[in-house]
Amino acid sequence: MGKKLSVMIALLLIVLAGVSAGGSKESSANELVIYSPNSDSEIAAVIPAFEEATGIKVILQSMGTGDVLARLEAEKANPQADVNWGAVNLGFWTDHQDLYEYYISPNDKNLPEAYQSYNGYFTYTKLSGSAALLINEDVFAELGLDPDEFTGYEDLLWPELKGKIAMGDPTASSSAWAELTNMLLVMGDEPYDEKAWEFVEDFIGQLDGAIISSSSQIYRATADGEYAVGVSYEDPCISLLADGADNLRVVYPEEGAVWLPSGAGIVKNCKHPENAKKFIDFIISEEGQQGYADTTIRPVLASVENTSPYMLPFSEINVAYEDIAYCAEMKSEWSERWIDILTR
Repeated sequence: MGKKLSVMIALLLIVLAGVSAGGSKESSANELVIYSPNSDSEIAAVIPAFEEATGIKVILQSMGTGDVLARLEAEKANPQADVNWGAVNLGFWTDHQDLYEYYISPNDKNLPEAYQSYNGYFTYTKLSGSAALLINEDVFAELGLDPDEFTGYEDLLWPELKGKIAMGDPTASSSAWAELTNMLLVMGDEPYDEKAWEFVEDFIGQLDGAIISSSSQIYRATADGEYAVGVSYEDPCISLLADGADNLRVVYPEEGAVWLPSGAGIVKNCKHPENAKKFIDFIISEEGQQGYADTTIRPVLASVENTSPYMLPFSEINVAYEDIAYCAEMKSEWSERWIDILTR
């Protein structure tokens, strides 16, 4: 059975389980409602295993990060979700501290110290590659460009690529925000300096006014040939390669690529808090993290290694390290600056 078919079957089972779980008070007590922007491959790697291990039925609602935030804000008086899985990090929490419950899993102590819970309001569950530039070789050929010569961020400024780059909105998308902070880290003489912002301004000009509202649309539209380059993140881009796409490639910027911890948070005043805690416990357990091993997602638990042949080892990538706390502190200011440049 192919990987793509396996993922589709797993997701179908999740949907069917969710439908069957909504019929009675008894079943409702044994369910968990999750809002998530995560990829299909990540969902399929975790949710069925969690359901089997706990007997809890998951009601999954997939949506972009901006939509998750809007729903959580709108539902604060009567929360409908129990867990926000994916996109929760220090920057996100800093701006929305009233959305999450405090909980530190007993399994948190087994994580590398750098990835243990920052403050108890969110739990890191994976490492997310901020800088994955997805190249459509067919579109490159149409534009007369050689994909072998494309090696990083600086090449996004090639004149031929103007209007052919798919990029999300950093003010609404966690993956696009991570891409922006990655650029600001590595494209100046010093991290986050004015020279880096000069690059960002030139890059925004290359977008020709087009900003993609959904992070999934970035890699899908690039794969479909609407764009030459998708400025995306590692997991879904590598998944396309694993699913057999032979006209795509992933470039990690030679200037430096960041892997940020990304996680999950329990929604404040949620309806199923004990089930939510069990989900947090499971996803950072050895069993839960092992589900990531053969995927295109890098586990946060150091004892679990990726086995996918499509995952480039860190030893072959110029890995950069972001000042997470500083970027969280600057989020509002940098978001305003992005908007100002975009709307000039």
